[in-house]
Amino acid sequence: MTAPATIEIKDEIAIITMDDGKANAINPPMLEALNACLDQAEKDAKVTVITGREGRFSGGFDLKLMMSLPGEEVKALVDGGGKLAHRLYSFPTPTIAACNGHGVAMGCFILLSCDMRIGTAGAFKIGANETQINMVLPIFASELVKARVADDFKTRSMVFGELFDPETARKAGYLDQVVDAGDLLATAQAHAEAIKPLSGTSLTGNKLLLRETTLANIAASLPA
Repeated sequence: MTAPATIEIKDEIAIITMDDGKANAINPPMLEALNACLDQAEKDAKVTVITGREGRFSGGFDLKLMMSLPGEEVKALVDGGGKLAHRLYSFPTPTIAACNGHGVAMGCFILLSCDMRIGTAGAFKIGANETQINMVLPIFASELVKARVADDFKTRSMVFGELFDPETARKAGYLDQVVDAGDLLATAQAHAEAIKPLSGTSLTGNKLLLRETTLANIAASLPA
């Protein structure tokens, strides 16, 4: 069975592709595959690009699975998402999200965890819809919204659970740039090449300084 996330490294640029054939739901197999890919990227690459399948970056946590699990296993899955977000937000080399389409709930938190976010133009939805599905955001998610979503959009995002089209998501802070679908990976690759020379201890150190408080708050909410 093909892993739901795979990695390809060329010229010190890693491209991690999420593709479970469906919504790229975040569940234990996806978390395991993503972390394995990040292990390799951390070892062998200077820039990491994370992307999904056509039309779908990630639909968030696997809600169908979560409804079938006991409470402690649901918590473990959410904590696994929090640990992934913390890892990405503090990743020692630059990260770029190439968002192919929908990026909802945990999908948008992956976007907020990456250094640079490029989205595909189109009729896609991006954002944290937890209020709409009667859920309270976990601490890691709320901290990322506070840190990266524009002030004018914080209440719309976190309190009302509004989902945005890609261009509005750019204004809100979920994305940095919106391009045509055919240009997505080429644009991500060009940015990766441009920032590759910056990859090193100074970039890592300054990233951690900028995000120190948010990272500490997220870490304190997660099991050791």
